[in-house]
Amino acid sequence: MIQKIFSYLYPIKIFKKKSARSKIIEVTWANGELVLDSENTNYSYGSLQRILRYGLRNIGYDKVLTMDHILVLGVAGGSVIKTLVDEIEFKGKITGVEIDADMIQIANQYFGLNEIKQLEIVIDDAFEFVLKTKDRYDLIIIDIFEDTNMPNFLFEKFFSERVCFLLKNQGFILFNTMILDEAHNVRNRKYMSEINQEFYTSKMLPRIEVHNELIIIEKQS
Repeated sequence: MIQKIFSYLYPIKIFKKKSARSKIIEVTWANGELVLDSENTNYSYGSLQRILRYGLRNIGYDKVLTMDHILVLGVAGGSVIKTLVDEIEFKGKITGVEIDADMIQIANQYFGLNEIKQLEIVIDDAFEFVLKTKDRYDLIIIDIFEDTNMPNFLFEKFFSERVCFLLKNQGFILFNTMILDEAHNVRNRKYMSEINQEFYTSKMLPRIEVHNELIIIEKQS
């Protein structure tokens, strides 16, 4: 408890580990809450939780509450899952896909992710999972980073079309991206231009917490 109190004055690191997938993983008390970070960016809780909460609010908590099955690609510490369960009080099924088993071990130990009964964790590559899954989802949250880098496959048309295909009618995609330079702006605009406007509506929520840009896609009925 004393660490939590002093964290309002300065961050207190309580855990650090090297991971083959994520390089450096750190758990830190900051401003009275535990956060999960990589070497250069916030992975869960802290600013990331605020960003994805903002996206969910934009979709509408009332809509989220009526959903049956949510897919989270990129779990890390599970902050968006905590938002869904603890804040929105979502009662449906959540499937979380995370490539880094070390990350899930830390999420269980420090953030109690394994206590969420409606959550199924799958240790797999998001690209492979999206190709294999037979399920359809009401909401797909994409939040995949390797430190400050985003894998190129996330922006490829094939992956985008496959993820859109997995949506139920009137389902949503909430895609968290990072904008660090003009090339990233160009990348995001290209991504948006390739969305089939006949079947999907889309919008950007730019410059959230300085460097993040959310893309929201809705499948029409």
